[in-house]
Amino acid sequence: MEPKTKVNAENGRQDLTITREFDLPVELLFKAYAEPEIIEQWMSNPYSTTKLMKFEGKDHGSYRMETTGPQGNVAFRANGVIHRFTENKKIIRTFEMEGTPYGVQLEVYEFEPLGEDSSRLNMHVIYESGTQRDEVLKLPFAQGINMAHNRIEEILGKK
Repeated sequence: MEPKTKVNAENGRQDLTITREFDLPVELLFKAYAEPEIIEQWMSNPYSTTKLMKFEGKDHGSYRMETTGPQGNVAFRANGVIHRFTENKKIIRTFEMEGTPYGVQLEVYEFEPLGEDSSRLNMHVIYESGTQRDEVLKLPFAQGINMAHNRIEEILGKK
């Protein structure tokens, strides 16, 4: 089965786009990125638990998260600054995985209503360099984001 989340990474560039249509109204999809309890649910899975240590969902806010494995060992930490936070429309933020060589990336999330019960998430991710982007793409990045998006739809589809 082909993944619903589409990752487009053109050769020779330092950015990529990610697109996903959801069977969720745009307001519910936005909550998946705006409410800490929901973020923690879809970012966690049977093998790891994600906790938001800090989350300021507003213009000029910031966030910090930590993911731990089954024995409580820290798998990774990430942080960033939220530059724009426009309800049900757009989030512009930075993202940095601490302790890794991947550097800081700029992420633009646009939430688009398609109908009463459907919406689209358009993400534009800009890396410091094309090399950095290509290193991230060597990880199970596309599979991971598709799984996370599936979890969003599964969790919020029940509400």
